Amino acid sequence: MSSLVTPDIGLIIWQLIVFVAILIILRAFVWIPILSALKTREFQIEDSLRAAENAKSEMEQIKADNEYLLQEARIERDTILKEARTEAEHIVAYAKAETSDITSKMLQDARDAIELEKKSAVSDIKNLVSSLSLEIAEKVLREKLADEKVQKDLVDKFIKEAKIN
Repeated sequence: MSSLVTPDIGLIIWQLIVFVAILIILRAFVWIPILSALKTREFQIEDSLRAAENAKSEMEQIKADNEYLLQEARIERDTILKEARTEAEHIVAYAKAETSDITSKMLQDARDAIELEKKSAVSDIKNLVSSLSLEIAEKVLREKLADEKVQKDLVDKFIKEAKIN
């Protein structure tokens, strides 16, 4: 039992030689490619991190640009709406003024037509009254002047009045 627990010096040397040989073989064929792969992977991770940071900064820039464009669009929309309201108010005011002018002209034309009809009616009434007055006077005179003596007295009276005036 003691030989298993305490190794011989020769065994330790051979184990040390085999260990160093395996270590050299591993270093030559395994360790260098593993380190190279790790270095490559490290560079890839660093590149990916830089690309992610660049993408993040680009996204923030794009977001800022979008906010700016959105703000510009809102301002332009407000300006367009304000101009549209102003134009609509002008159109309404113009339409009211135009309607008022048309209404005034129509009222004046109606007043003129009424005045013309009124004058025509008054003229017709005057003509009718004149005609009736002449007819009545003619009938009264015929009846009064039916007698010759009355006619002579009336003519004498008119002659006297004519001389006085």
